[in-house]
Amino acid sequence: MGQVEEARVSCIDLLTCHRELLVSTLRSIQCLLDNLLANRFFCEEDVEIVQRTVTKPNQVRKILELVQCKGEDACEYFVFIIYKIRDAYIDLQPWLKEINYKPSRDMEEMKVVNTDPISRYCEKQRHEMSRDTSFIMSYGQQDETRLEDLYTDTVMELFNDANESLGFIQSLNQLLGEDGVFNPQGEIIYVMGDAGVGKSILLQKLQNLWSKRELQTDAIFFFKFRCRMFSIFKEAEQMSLRDLLFKYNCYPDHDPDNEVFDYILRFPDKVVFTFDGYDEIQEDIDLMNVPEVVSPEDKANSLQLLLSLLCGKLLKGSKKILTTRTGIELQSRVIKKKVVLRGFSPDHLKTYIKLQFKEQEHRDLVSVQLDASPHLCGLCSTPLFSWIVFKSFRHLHTMHDTFHLPETSITLTDIFLLLSEVFLSRLATPASPLLKKSTRCTSETFRVGLRPLAGFAKLALQGLERGSFLCSQEEISECGLTEDDMALGFLRPIHEFDASDAPATFEFIHITLQSFLAAFALVLDKQTSGNSILKFFTECSRRRDPCCLPLAFCTTGFVKPREKRPFSTNEHLQFTNLFLSGLLSKTQASLMGLLVSPVLLKKKRALLKAYLSSSVKVHLEGLPCHTADGEKKVHVLPHFLWILRCIFETGSKDIAKMTAKGITAGFIKLGYCNVYSGDCTAINFVLQHRQKLLGLDMDNNNISDYGVKQLQPSFCKMTIVRLCVNNLTDSSMEVLAEELCKHKIVKVLGLYNNNITDAGAKLVAQIIEECPQLAVVKVGKNKITPVGGRYLAMAVKKSASIFDLGMWGNSIGDEGAEAFAEALKNHPRLTNLSLAANGITSSGGKCLAEALKENTVLRIFWLVQNEMMDDSAPHWAELIQANTGLSHLW
Repeated sequence: MGQVEEARVSCIDLLTCHRELLVSTLRSIQCLLDNLLANRFFCEEDVEIVQRTVTKPNQVRKILELVQCKGEDACEYFVFIIYKIRDAYIDLQPWLKEINYKPSRDMEEMKVVNTDPISRYCEKQRHEMSRDTSFIMSYGQQDETRLEDLYTDTVMELFNDANESLGFIQSLNQLLGEDGVFNPQGEIIYVMGDAGVGKSILLQKLQNLWSKRELQTDAIFFFKFRCRMFSIFKEAEQMSLRDLLFKYNCYPDHDPDNEVFDYILRFPDKVVFTFDGYDEIQEDIDLMNVPEVVSPEDKANSLQLLLSLLCGKLLKGSKKILTTRTGIELQSRVIKKKVVLRGFSPDHLKTYIKLQFKEQEHRDLVSVQLDASPHLCGLCSTPLFSWIVFKSFRHLHTMHDTFHLPETSITLTDIFLLLSEVFLSRLATPASPLLKKSTRCTSETFRVGLRPLAGFAKLALQGLERGSFLCSQEEISECGLTEDDMALGFLRPIHEFDASDAPATFEFIHITLQSFLAAFALVLDKQTSGNSILKFFTECSRRRDPCCLPLAFCTTGFVKPREKRPFSTNEHLQFTNLFLSGLLSKTQASLMGLLVSPVLLKKKRALLKAYLSSSVKVHLEGLPCHTADGEKKVHVLPHFLWILRCIFETGSKDIAKMTAKGITAGFIKLGYCNVYSGDCTAINFVLQHRQKLLGLDMDNNNISDYGVKQLQPSFCKMTIVRLCVNNLTDSSMEVLAEELCKHKIVKVLGLYNNNITDAGAKLVAQIIEECPQLAVVKVGKNKITPVGGRYLAMAVKKSASIFDLGMWGNSIGDEGAEAFAEALKNHPRLTNLSLAANGITSSGGKCLAEALKENTVLRIFWLVQNEMMDDSAPHWAELIQANTGLSHLW
């Protein structure tokens, strides 16, 4: 009994002793009043007395006076409210620890309802975000699909500030974590990826996880923005940070004292922002002469607010995820970590197929068709393209008696024609369930749907020409499109604003679809001169490459290059060129001939053919090159890759042969050109027609095993094969071993930093043994153990041509070192060898040192980052004193 009395006295004393701390710190008054009233510690009159008090500190003083008058239970319940509602009273949590507060049993049974504005706002945000993100509507399908029923992870690769890979992210929780942070002072988690690779859907999944409290973060607020919305705001429209957060995201309903905004300003680390599509900002950022925004109360242009947030001038320390297409570079000082999305891995694609097709029969049919076409697999590694292919398969399979995926040389144009056919097929009268399915007739579908198709195409082209992703209802009507046409699926309304008087704004369901339709408009156009079809080719050639036009920061924010550009990259225009090439191909001649005059088609096809035939030669002539070892070497730019893509879309062997003839260099470097697996068919389409031998460097891309399979016909011409940092597995080694051992002309083989295991190492060893001209092999930073090390060592021992072998960063250990020691004895040719970072101890080191006493050829030997101890030092000392040819020992 005495202990209870002591506890009661101490609780009353606490409020007296710490009165000034409570007065200066307590903020959420309404939550206290609501709970004290609900549990009858206060009456209505008490609440009115507090509310009549003018300032918040005086309100707290009044509450303290009243609860102390009400007795010990009221005082303890007052403290219990602070204990239970931690988010609202976060400043007082250290105080609770200091006084070692633990509620009594009776108090634990008391009810506390969280009516705090901050907590209410957080719950409202979670509810609205769950509602907005639970269904996939990204690509405009009429039937909603639950996110959890279709979302599939993609490959996410971490990079440092020097664009060197740091490995892969295994879960979305790691995206917000500390893995890969190279600049703790940076503000931005920078997520890059190609068109359709899944940037937007990744953010949607992240938002959905947060709404369900399944994301590992202590953030209690989440604001999501699409960067293109900042292009909709009027330039003269001024707004504060409060307006941007609450008017265009989620509004705090019960917050008369602005407690939510004050909390955000005080605890920015509790806030997550996602900004999707930074490349879609269409303003001249460098023309903004007003000062940067540093005060959250100041009003400014919406774009200024965005840039100030990203730079950390506003809400510094909040978590900010910014997505953009590949090709936009920001200064490292504002980037916290960098992530590149790589699309579906083979396992991800299998998972996606299972989610897309519920019937095993359809799964098997699709899988068989994909396995038969490495190129189609490569295309389907991009989530957008796989969604189109699988959606088309399902839709057309339900409508027609038979439907199969295209079996040979499917192009991106084919894929977007499939999507258009699906949309246009909605014009057909639905068949009765009792009637037999119709026979598919693509040409009839396009003929019937030509009017709306032409309208959407015109709308898309007008948008690209004026540099806009958005269109108004007026612009839609001017293109002859009706309300019924809007139901086909090409467009979707934008719900970025809550202003009821704002006119309806629409966008195409994906930017790449807008590019496709713009190309369709160029083909259909009968009025302007034929040369107009080349307008975007000319524009892209003038701009050269998006990589040459970095978007940077300056003291007042971001800076654009000098020339005015409708887009931050020209990828949208490049896609239009690509689709134009596909639509004017001979493959599509029968379809397009029904929609356009054959005479006009022939004229446009001739213009395109003439341009593409000479474009590669012109491009290469404008690049710096050097001659080494009697060969002309040139490092091409990404624009070269776009030209090859367009040539492949035409399907013209004549153009491919002329292009191959125009490549006079003996060595082409395509490193860091963002080549993905689907591009390899385009590269092979041209290179297989080359008569002379060729060296090809494709290091630091994303071609994967699918890409190597597509390049298979061209390996017969290659003397240099560099495929480092390309996410290759043993499957690629099977292709390389078969082709390189068949033709026996390879001199250099680069496979550094891939996923090659011992099985792949055995195949590399076979190449070393059987290719008499092979001199340089780089297989460092793979997954090679002592088993693979023995295979490679035995192959080196037998080879009379190998003089440079790089094995840095594997795990061959002492067993592998001993095998290499045997290979080194009296080897006639090997001059450079790296066994660094291979887990070699003193035992293996001694074997290597002894073996090198019998070698007079090796000049450079790297053994850094191993595990040798002092007991191996005498052996190396003896080697250094011996008369060998060794000049560099690391």
